[in-house]
Amino acid sequence: MPYVLRSTDGQILSLHREAEEVAEFLPPDDPQVRAFLRGDGDGEGAPAQQFASLDADLVRVLEDLIDALIQRNILMVTDLPVQAQQKLFDRKSFRSNLKNYSLRLFDADPDASRPIEVVPTDFDNSL
Repeated sequence: MPYVLRSTDGQILSLHREAEEVAEFLPPDDPQVRAFLRGDGDGEGAPAQQFASLDADLVRVLEDLIDALIQRNILMVTDLPVQAQQKLFDRKSFRSNLKNYSLRLFDADPDASRPIEVVPTDFDNSL
C-alpha cells in the first residue's frame, strides 16, 4: 500500500496511499518505510511523530490553562466530567513523579552551604 516519493539522494520524502507519477511501491513492512515512520535518519522526524509531538505540547498548554483557570477560581475541577478530572489527576501525578526523578542541576549554591530556592512553574496540587 505505501507508495514513496524519494529525494534526489534516495531518502524517503513522503508516503502515499495512491500511486503518484514518480512514486515507488514499497511493502508496509519494508525497513525503509518503518524507519521513515519512526523518524530515523531524516533529522526532522516522520510527519506522524512531528504531529504527536505538537499534540503533546498542546496538551501541556491546555493542562496549564486549566490550572490557571482553577487557580483564579474561574473553573472548578468539579465542573469537568469525572473522566476529565481523572485524566488531569493522572497526568499531574505522573508529571510530579517525573520531577522527583529528574536531574537537578540547581539544588545547591556553588559553595553548597544552602539550597537555592527554585520557583515552580506549575500549580502543583491545585487540582
